[in-house]
Amino acid sequence: MNGKNLCDDPCPIARSLAFMGDAWSMLILRDAHAGLTRFDQFRKSLGIAPTILTRRLATLTEEGLLEKRRYSERPPREEYLLTEAGRDFLPALCVIGAWGRKHRGGGKMIRFLDSETGTDIKPVAIDQVTGMMIGTRPIIIVTPNDP
Repeated sequence: MNGKNLCDDPCPIARSLAFMGDAWSMLILRDAHAGLTRFDQFRKSLGIAPTILTRRLATLTEEGLLEKRRYSERPPREEYLLTEAGRDFLPALCVIGAWGRKHRGGGKMIRFLDSETGTDIKPVAIDQVTGMMIGTRPIIIVTPNDP
């Protein structure tokens, strides 16, 4: 984005996209929420090149969405577990998925089910203050310099 350091941008969307802005990172988090923890599991699920997967896992770990934990000493092997920040990203993934189902649907699509009820998850984003569904009313974006 024009070489601008998005980590310093006052917009929380820009800051988030600075490290999360590629599909691989989001798909790794999707798979982590589905229970995958090991390098080979991610690689097999995503069909991703090992070098790209290594970089994305390192970034997600450095940014605090995943944490590494050793599960084998000989040979040394580590797994990647969701942190609180990683778990907090699930609603964003679900909303992105719902948007994709509505606007990029067609053909066979995977479903996301509630593990207890077996029902399809149909996420909506709600403003906690007003209780209104986000997207039903216009928004105003206020920069830090505005009153």
